[in-house]
Amino acid sequence: MVRDWRRFAYAPMYAQNFESYSMLFSQLGLSKALLDTLDGLHLTTPTPIQVQAIPPVLEGRDVIGLAQTGTGKTAAFSLPILHRLAPGKKAAPKKVRALILSPTRELSAQIAKSVRDYGRRLHLTSTVVVGGVSIRPQIKALASGVDILIATPGRLMDLIEQRAVSLNEIEVVVLDEADQMMDIGFMPAIKRLLAMTPSTRQTLLFSATMPKEIRQLSDRHLKDPVEVSVIPAKKTADRVEHSVMHMQTPNKMGALAGLIRERKGERVIVFTRTKRGADKAVKRLDADGINAAAIHGNKSQGQRERALAGFRAGTVPVLIATDIAARGIDVPGVSLVVNYELPNVPEVYVHRIGRTARAGAEGTAVTFCAPDERSLLRDIEKMLKTEIPVEKAPEGTYVDALADPDGDFAPLNRNSRPRQGARPQGAKPQGQGRKPGQGGKPQGQVRKPANGQQAGKPGANRHQPAAAANQNGDQPAAAKPRRRKRSGDRRPRPEQGGDKAVARG
Repeated sequence: MVRDWRRFAYAPMYAQNFESYSMLFSQLGLSKALLDTLDGLHLTTPTPIQVQAIPPVLEGRDVIGLAQTGTGKTAAFSLPILHRLAPGKKAAPKKVRALILSPTRELSAQIAKSVRDYGRRLHLTSTVVVGGVSIRPQIKALASGVDILIATPGRLMDLIEQRAVSLNEIEVVVLDEADQMMDIGFMPAIKRLLAMTPSTRQTLLFSATMPKEIRQLSDRHLKDPVEVSVIPAKKTADRVEHSVMHMQTPNKMGALAGLIRERKGERVIVFTRTKRGADKAVKRLDADGINAAAIHGNKSQGQRERALAGFRAGTVPVLIATDIAARGIDVPGVSLVVNYELPNVPEVYVHRIGRTARAGAEGTAVTFCAPDERSLLRDIEKMLKTEIPVEKAPEGTYVDALADPDGDFAPLNRNSRPRQGARPQGAKPQGQGRKPGQGGKPQGQVRKPANGQQAGKPGANRHQPAAAANQNGDQPAAAKPRRRKRSGDRRPRPEQGGDKAVARG
């Protein structure tokens, strides 16, 4: 029965229309203990990536799994790993039998929870090690050996250097979200870690995309891999009802508050480009009576966990996140994603809006586009091969003043009159606003970006994510943080990945 995966994995009809074929976990060759657990979790039907990946993993093959977020990749590798390890010997002190590498704390925590949930009937041990928290409890947890270790690369390297763990008896290695780990700057650490593992290991690589660097990594470290790729019945972007609202930057906060009030009681994720911008958005929404929390690389692990817990429980309906910090957030019931600022890389747009279209569900995404962001919008539309519908901002949400001199949000004006009708793209709004203590200035005038570039013409390197400190509290080996301070320039800098490096030892 295990070998039946081949006819499902590569059948053209199935690849084109996954929804037309119904399969059960019981047909994939998993143990009874796992099947009973899945049944108790009310999980009977695997997703397409699970159908394709689980059987070859059970056969001991190296696997490359290509699928977008929200498609069930975690179960695709954790279930067969649990199946493989259950009947074997236990891990020796400071040894690990299976290693799962992930780019962020949040994703690591979610993988660890899934491993615990799926393996509750098995007598296997697991632990998670990430940066941003004390290393001593992690050293203690590894002392007696761990069957399954979920880790971020930087913290694992710290633990290896302190001789708290050895990788020389590993049976399986998983590289989850490999493209994201590459973007953060973890590739040198990953190569070093793979070199510390036995050549006989089984290697599983899962990624949303397959850039050249990831392909080279797989060619060097995977043995005759089976490549499985899902073609969803509907692309993530097609499952989301998305639209764009054109407005001046200082109008965004009022529009955001109005949009959230219109969707009262729903879970909303808002994306900003900077950590400072996320924090300021939380403060402004709080002042307007809207409960929100921020999650980004400068937040402690405890702060991030509390924010996510409140968001999942519904006590905090709005989560403000940066792109890297949001990787791994998998909260059901998110009905709205707001792109408060457009991403510099078009592909990130799909990852963002995918937060609201999980496991085949529908969702809504709204993008706020300022005049100097229109080239970014065109890049996204080019990638999607379609124009994003234009929608007017919520009634009564415009503000009357321009941003203050240091780039902060303009004050919310509860008494501002609603503007009637949608403003044509590029048109200047009527009337004039005033900066505090200054003379009048046309509201339609676009401020020159702080980097000296013309509006609507981002720099040539905007499609190249910078490798820098990641948000797990670890410093990637290839990353060299850039310190740039300009006198009088208080404009928030783009987030480069996250926390400052945690002192070792």
